[in-house]
Amino acid sequence: MKIDNELIKYLESLARITLEPDEEKAISSELQEILTYIDMLGELDTDSAEAMSHCLPITNVFRKDIPAPSLTPAEITANAPESQDGLFVVPKTVD
Repeated sequence: MKIDNELIKYLESLARITLEPDEEKAISSELQEILTYIDMLGELDTDSAEAMSHCLPITNVFRKDIPAPSLTPAEITANAPESQDGLFVVPKTVD
C-alpha cells in the first residue's frame, strides 16, 4: 500500500488534527516504513509456530470455589455510619 497525500489528509480528519506540510511528509514516510515492516512480517513462515493467546505461559491461579458461611446483613452494616434495612445509607449523588 502506498501512503499518499490524500490518505494523510484522510487520517488527519479522522484524528481531528492539522499537520504542517513538513509534518505530513515525515508522517507519510514513517507510516510507509511501518507498512513495509508489516509486509515483511507477513512473509515469515509461521506454519510450524503454535498458536498462543499470550507470550508467557500463564496458568489459572484461582482457588477452588468452596461454599462457606457468610456474614449477615446486620454484621456487614454493623460498622457503617448509617444503615437502613440491611443496606448502607449514602449521600445522594444524583438529583
